[in-house]
Amino acid sequence: MKRICGSLAHAGYEVLLVGRQLPNSIPLNNEPYAQQRLHLVFKKGKLFYLEYNVRLFCFLLFKKFDICCGIDLDTILPCYLVSKWKRKKCVYDAHELFSEVPEVVRRPFIQKIWRRVEKFAIRRVRNCYTVSDGLADFFQQKYERHFEVIRNVPLLQEEKIPANVPQSRRYILYQGALNEGRGLSQLIKAMEELPLQLKLAGEGDLSIPLREMARNSGYNEKIEFLGQKLPGELRQLTHSSFIGVNLLENKGLSYYYSLANKFFDCVHAGVPVITMNFPEYIKLNKQFEVALLVNDLQKETLVQAITMLEQDKDAYFRLKENCLRARNTWNWQQEALKLLAFYRALQ
Repeated sequence: MKRICGSLAHAGYEVLLVGRQLPNSIPLNNEPYAQQRLHLVFKKGKLFYLEYNVRLFCFLLFKKFDICCGIDLDTILPCYLVSKWKRKKCVYDAHELFSEVPEVVRRPFIQKIWRRVEKFAIRRVRNCYTVSDGLADFFQQKYERHFEVIRNVPLLQEEKIPANVPQSRRYILYQGALNEGRGLSQLIKAMEELPLQLKLAGEGDLSIPLREMARNSGYNEKIEFLGQKLPGELRQLTHSSFIGVNLLENKGLSYYYSLANKFFDCVHAGVPVITMNFPEYIKLNKQFEVALLVNDLQKETLVQAITMLEQDKDAYFRLKENCLRARNTWNWQQEALKLLAFYRALQ
């Protein structure tokens, strides 16, 4: 969102980014666009989504705007309804296939509700974009609605990438939410047989269980939970890491067609990635071989993949060099051009 809002602001748009305030929210930084957080009573569950949508509807109803962009299904209804009422333009930014995330897939009744919201919104909002070709193809086939593809990739920066990581500082980095379906318990188990450190940056639904699992493992000294990190801190961690991991269980089409920003963060840092053998990563890896693809998240599979990169220097540095080539193509400078063209052509 920082990249999207920043690019629009620099192009002359007056932008307001609206989110919600959480007890552990990081303080807002000064940006070239306005920011506002809504204070909610409920923090999760059905009542949270209901309260958030009602509060957002009321907020937008009394706010002047020309374009309203809803990020994913949990915000699109108030954005569409108020835009329709005010006869303004509405945009749907699908960061994921919300009705197919694991937390929704395992609850059929909840999934049915979100699918109805999805059907209602996509068939009515004419201006849509998403983060991967796989998701765009899904929406086209299911709803006959064209989605532009604007990938969530970092800004290309001039910087010196170290050729080697000292043996004493080699660590595997996971960055992102500590949630279900991310292969985190399997990764922690794999650390028993690996001579590296594991650092996990982020929090989520599994924060407490994963910490308990690490404490009870007998090799807790290899695993470090870093908590939430500011973007600058996270970028520094990524640049200093030896291997990045982007692991997902195939628990829904959202994960299967995903294109995680952590994958591109590692590429820009010149850090080889272990990621899933899913369609988007297969396609990218054919363009630039930057990752080692795995078919499953078994402990033995992860140990084998990480050991190969740790021991085969030729393979490791081939992937590293390809990362440095790929970042010149996969960068926000290129995606921002598509973003601005999209907003200029709004219907």
